Amino acid sequence: MNVSTRTRGGVVVIDLEGKITIGRGDVALREAFNAAVDGGARSVLLNLEKVRSMDSSGMAELGAAYGRMEKLGGKLALTQPPANVGEILRMTQILTVFDVYETEDAAIAAMA
Repeated sequence: MNVSTRTRGGVVVIDLEGKITIGRGDVALREAFNAAVDGGARSVLLNLEKVRSMDSSGMAELGAAYGRMEKLGGKLALTQPPANVGEILRMTQILTVFDVYETEDAAIAAMA
């Protein structure tokens, strides 16, 4: 799992690449998200465009991140989940919790 973080229009964008699975992937997501929030971010966008797969531990991390951001009164959204990841998110109904945007531009415009 590769993770990089950047800021665009006041929104911290966390780019994820690889597998968000138990062990390395879920930990990388947690660490990147917590670093952003601990650094003061209150608008975070998770870019899933290059995520190849996600298991239940990855979904649990998404839920934990959402809960933490909600307690802080911030915004957390997802963008560009690939079809296979989007299907997992739909089947587990996690998409009912998150705002999901087709493009990063649309997400930034909505969150800024």
